[in-house]
Amino acid sequence: FYVMEHLEGRVFFEVALASVSPADRAQIFDQMSGVLSAIHAVDPAAVGLGDYGKVENYCGRQVKLWKRQYDASAVGEACSPAMSELADWLQSHLPPQPRRGSVVHGDYRLDNLVFHPHEPRVIGVLDWELSTLGDPLADAAYSCLLFHMPPGHAVLQGLDPLALPPGIPSEAAYVNQYCERLGVDFPTATWPFYVALGLFRSAAIAAGVYKRAFQGNASSANAKTLGPIVGTLAQRALVVARGPPLVRPVSLPTGGGLLGLSRACVRLRDEVLQFLEHRILPAEPIFHAHARSDKRWTIHPLLEQLKAEAKAAGLWNFWIPADLRQHLLSLNEGFPAALLGHGLTNLEYAPICEVTGRSVFAPEVFNCSAPDTGNMEVLARYGSPAQRARWLRPLLEGEIRSCFAMTEPGVASSDATNIESRIEADGKGHYLLNGKKWWTSGAMDPRCKIAIFMGKTSLSAATHRQQSMILVPMETPGVEVIRPLGVFGYDDAPHGHAEVDFKDVRVTADNILLGEGRGFEIAQGRLGPGRLHHCMRVVGMAERAIELMRQRMASRKTFGKALAEHGVLIQNLAENRIHLEQARLMVLNAAHQLDTHGNKVARPAIAMAKVVAPRAALAVLDSAIQVHGGAGVSDDTVLAAFYAGARTLRLADGPDEVHLRDIGRIEMRGKARL
Repeated sequence: FYVMEHLEGRVFFEVALASVSPADRAQIFDQMSGVLSAIHAVDPAAVGLGDYGKVENYCGRQVKLWKRQYDASAVGEACSPAMSELADWLQSHLPPQPRRGSVVHGDYRLDNLVFHPHEPRVIGVLDWELSTLGDPLADAAYSCLLFHMPPGHAVLQGLDPLALPPGIPSEAAYVNQYCERLGVDFPTATWPFYVALGLFRSAAIAAGVYKRAFQGNASSANAKTLGPIVGTLAQRALVVARGPPLVRPVSLPTGGGLLGLSRACVRLRDEVLQFLEHRILPAEPIFHAHARSDKRWTIHPLLEQLKAEAKAAGLWNFWIPADLRQHLLSLNEGFPAALLGHGLTNLEYAPICEVTGRSVFAPEVFNCSAPDTGNMEVLARYGSPAQRARWLRPLLEGEIRSCFAMTEPGVASSDATNIESRIEADGKGHYLLNGKKWWTSGAMDPRCKIAIFMGKTSLSAATHRQQSMILVPMETPGVEVIRPLGVFGYDDAPHGHAEVDFKDVRVTADNILLGEGRGFEIAQGRLGPGRLHHCMRVVGMAERAIELMRQRMASRKTFGKALAEHGVLIQNLAENRIHLEQARLMVLNAAHQLDTHGNKVARPAIAMAKVVAPRAALAVLDSAIQVHGGAGVSDDTVLAAFYAGARTLRLADGPDEVHLRDIGRIEMRGKARL
């Protein structure tokens, strides 16, 4: 036992910290990471602790120690096959030896800290009996187990990562604070091991306590509840071990200026990131397997489950800007405020949209996917009350999907004036539609119930007044989905990109949007924010590609050394980071201009971002594929699918050449300025 002076202070046994304010919660966790980093920063030899323990193979020895402890304690409900499986996984995935051993506390957690009686400040650390020299990340991960323990358990209190009390940071934010203070790299690839080790140790301790209760020797009345928890902790550890790595939070300023974001927005972004890491990324293999099966044109029930979870958590419809939200509320048409997002600016939405770009499935989970967002904005801004009631409400709820039928195989549709499809009034209260469309994204989806169709209502009107847009229910006679179109071999099921034939399709005149001849006007209003959303997501794709590249370079060896030790690859990684940061800043600038000056003034900035972001992403993805070798071009990683999507974006919503032409013309007028 270690003897320490008596301290007058507080010990928090309840991890949710319900008794303190959100500001104090934030300070308490800040102190928790700060004190731990200070302990680990101490040079053991300099303070006479050079022989305090053995650093070599610390993690391997920990696995063996707690395996022995568990084997000696496994009785009754504490017996779990998952513990042996976990021990084998840990032994075969030991992390590299730390550069320098540190004093490790061994039991560093919230209830072993003494806080000042009135201030959120640590004044003492308790229970040093397990301290030794070892791997500091094992200590850091053990302090994070509250993010992985089952919430609501009588003894092993945990926090729900998707419903953290205000003020408590995400696990990634907490770890990032610790790493920045200690001046070490964020442990993206190895973090799952350390968390799994901490859970393994906790399960072994629980088994020991349960055994004493099983034998009638336990001092705690709760000891008998720990038997079943052993298997639960082991299973949680295996999920962490085989799941995605911990993602380092993107640093975002919280003050004023172009990139200034409120703490509330940063927190919202972090919540989306946590949902992505804990719920969406683990489900990706399931969705990919479904998309390759004979059921690929059906909706996997897990996708609808994730949508319901995100919606219940308030992570829904982020794309709705503040002015549109206020417009819908002012209509008094019964749209609930909870359905209308958070009233974010485009600049505030950008980092959230970027996070959703890390997975092809994420945008839909948060009801922020194309073409639905653009179609919903069209209905909200240009639709009639009846059109909004019938189509906008179920789209906002995520109950149906939609498509946008504009591009045609027979003409260069990047110039909307070329559109040949016809919308002809029959003089009897109906319009007759004829035309063939393709690249109608979403039309393959069985939930797609409505199309926005663009065609000409007049051949004699002014060039930009000939086009109109009209709503076409997909079940209308004459609408025929001919085939899905492949993108470099990907059919993007169940969403898909379809060729659709509209032959003598008859719809009522009240389906016209805004009036005849207004189609070009609507298209321009729709495409501005939509183009920018694509850019935000493609930056997220590239960010994930860089993370995968780093992991591959750290773990793969060629010619006797890690890929990360080859200078040419390190230089390439640095250049990719530079290109991506440049692209991100251009996207954020375009979002800022859209917020402050509107679509027309922001047009050159959006065009520049639309050219730069896909190009930067493609360069990053090409490098990531090269580093992964054969795996990079296979379906074993997301890189090939990401590449197909990013390359397509150089054509979607206007090819590069059109945007470059517009930028050049505006520049010649002296108006293209950041």
